[in-house]
Amino acid sequence: MGDSEQQLLEKISNTKFNSSKKVTKILDVFGESQKLKAESLKKTEEMMTKAASDLEKLERDKAKNKDLSAESQKKLNEEIAIARNQIRQKYDELKARIIDHAE
Repeated sequence: MGDSEQQLLEKISNTKFNSSKKVTKILDVFGESQKLKAESLKKTEEMMTKAASDLEKLERDKAKNKDLSAESQKKLNEEIAIARNQIRQKYDELKARIIDHAE
């Protein structure tokens, strides 16, 4: 025996309801994902700002140090430039990875 029209309508209604519940759960997960993406980007920016600030402080400290020879000053400038470039590269890679992962 087949289902009555009423039973089929109830099954359709239940299917729609269950689907809506799953959509809500998926949207919640997506929202959490977006929140984590935003948090990751914020921490990445904080890391970059802190590193830049630390390197600037080191430059000021180096400039104030009268005991350093010209050769030492030059070497330290080169090392600071290398550090800046490495940090910038890691920052750019991390930021791109976070953005690409969410898409």
